[in-house]
Amino acid sequence: MAKKKKDKYIVYSTNSEYSQEEEFEEEKTLLPEEQELKVWIDRKQRKGKAVTLVTGFVGTEDDLKELGKELKSKCGVGGSTKQGEIIIQGEVREKVLELLKKMGYQAKKSGEN
Repeated sequence: MAKKKKDKYIVYSTNSEYSQEEEFEEEKTLLPEEQELKVWIDRKQRKGKAVTLVTGFVGTEDDLKELGKELKSKCGVGGSTKQGEIIIQGEVREKVLELLKKMGYQAKKSGEN
């Protein structure tokens, strides 16, 4: 899962020498060869409808959305990205695995099916 950025807090101080210069490190997206993605089918809390989940992505939210967009368009289905996961509608695990491997990602099947 992608790590979340820390919230920025505003602190007020009466000390004239106090400075609130706190830098947050932007999480770097790992290269595709360094990613270890898991692809599985999920039916929980979806009224019996199956979705394909891709988990284990390490990187920025923008890069996750870009990968999700590319997978959805190549599979011809809808989906979304939430909480570090790519959700793709339907049982397209084999096709997603094939696409990820062609892109250079280390992807493997996970789950019961």
